[in-house]
Amino acid sequence: MKRETPSRILKLGLPAGSLKEMTLALMKKAGYPFSVSSRSYVPVSSDPEIVARMFRSQEIPRYVATGHFDAGIAGQDMVVESGADVREVEAFAYARSGFGSVRWVLAVANDSPIRSVKDLQGKRIATEAVNLTRKFLAAKGVRAEIEFSWGATEAKVPELVDAVVELTETGSSLRAHGLRIVAEVMESVTVLMANRKAWADPWKRGKIEEIGMLLRGALVAESMVGLKMNVPKAKLKKVLGILPAMKRPTVSPLSDAAWVSLETVIEEREVRRLILKLKGAGAQGLVEYPLNKVIP
Repeated sequence: MKRETPSRILKLGLPAGSLKEMTLALMKKAGYPFSVSSRSYVPVSSDPEIVARMFRSQEIPRYVATGHFDAGIAGQDMVVESGADVREVEAFAYARSGFGSVRWVLAVANDSPIRSVKDLQGKRIATEAVNLTRKFLAAKGVRAEIEFSWGATEAKVPELVDAVVELTETGSSLRAHGLRIVAEVMESVTVLMANRKAWADPWKRGKIEEIGMLLRGALVAESMVGLKMNVPKAKLKKVLGILPAMKRPTVSPLSDAAWVSLETVIEEREVRRLILKLKGAGAQGLVEYPLNKVIP
């Protein structure tokens, strides 16, 4: 059967490159699976109201600002770097290789005499984030020569430049290249952004807010699990005293009136610590299961 063309369409920009896999995985958990081949920049959505295109994160804020996309997902740092006038809707703590944020840092060689941002006055800096670096230095009252780097930025210190502004998650790559962090330029997460005209459209705004809410739920669920168990009524209070919970756990009757079924949502890291305590308190038939979304 041919699928009917919807009357309204949301144009969505998705990141290619380092954010691609994590973004597509979270979108799938949120209820928006996309089909995309390895060489295609045109992901096909299961939602007929969404038409998506895939571009580098650096380009998406500009395309959202100009209205080529109604909404897009990219790094917050790229919004600042591009200077794009967009509406940031939601921020999500995931990056290239996992959950959490990334940092743009100012780094120099370990034996460099540069100890503070002020010491960079008149110096030469290489970076892929020229505008971000320029804004940071201007706020510090420092003037320096900033050049765009096409890659291998860490290798340019100290022979070609005095310092670099580079993206890092753990700092291990900088340390491996013999570099020392002088200052943090910006901490960045991934953001869902909207075109301002699209945000003023009630239908598009509702659709964008729906995506944001479900993505948030999918991200929260990454660190949570569901836990079910059977508990004798006589020991319910003791078991409840052990369990941390977002809200009070759900307690349901069983066919045996002396027992109840208990279900809750907890941090996955807590399960290992709690299992033996729950068993010792009288819980039986414990079942741990993954979650797709947790909507507070």
